[in-house]
Amino acid sequence: MKLVARSTPWLLSAPAMLLFSSLLLLPLTLTAVLSFNVFDYNTGVKNIFTWAHYAAIFTDDYYFEIFWRTFWIAGLTTLICLLIGAPEAYVLSRMGDPWRTVFLLIVLAPLLVSVVVRAFGWSMLLGPRGLVNQVFAFIGMGPFKILYTEWAVVIALVHVMLPFMIIPIWTSLQKLDPGVENAALSLSASHFTTLRRIVLPQVLPGVLSGSLIVFGLSASAFAIPGLLGGRRLKMVATVVYDEYLHELNWPLGAALALILLLANLLVMLSYNRVLEGRYKKAMG
Repeated sequence: MKLVARSTPWLLSAPAMLLFSSLLLLPLTLTAVLSFNVFDYNTGVKNIFTWAHYAAIFTDDYYFEIFWRTFWIAGLTTLICLLIGAPEAYVLSRMGDPWRTVFLLIVLAPLLVSVVVRAFGWSMLLGPRGLVNQVFAFIGMGPFKILYTEWAVVIALVHVMLPFMIIPIWTSLQKLDPGVENAALSLSASHFTTLRRIVLPQVLPGVLSGSLIVFGLSASAFAIPGLLGGRRLKMVATVVYDEYLHELNWPLGAALALILLLANLLVMLSYNRVLEGRYKKAMG
């Protein structure tokens, strides 16, 4: 009976573990194996072990620039989403029905539209004759080159990723008892002190979750950098696409994808460690 009791959790979780292994671990393993294969433009992929692709990535300034651009854009997108999303989530949590429902639907509405459609919409707005440059021309400024720049990619990514920041923070704020905040205010604490000492420690888990989601999705984004960045403004996902479908150099594309995954995990785990440390310190 003890043996059955011990094996029951494993048996119950076996289907989920099998599905996880089939859909995630197995493709990652095959990608890792592919990244160590030799590639020849005349004969294609050869089943011969080599470190050449990783050596090329780590020794070429071209790839260093692409990775730097990718994480710089992802970090800036995360910061802007946090600066916009946190106050918006706070206001949303203080709203009553039916306005809360209305504004929550407005926040989630962009998720109902395809990323490609939104990218095309921003390309029309940010183009040389788009609405943004027309506004600048009306006030006697511009036109500015916005499309096919890093700023165009950041603007579109913020629009796409903002709901992923607002919802986790709003969920954390739902667990906060308004009476605690009111008690702090009744004891002559300023609104800034109340936000810093009462609200902020409570919403740190939501900030952490939202930041990790936004950063991870932004660093691996493909459609927006491809459509708004153009052919010259490369990010890692667009380079992987080019290596797989244009150059047909699958091992190099696999190596780039794995390095992006590992770099993403390293940044996210470091951020998680720092923010969790501050959360424990604030709550302790």
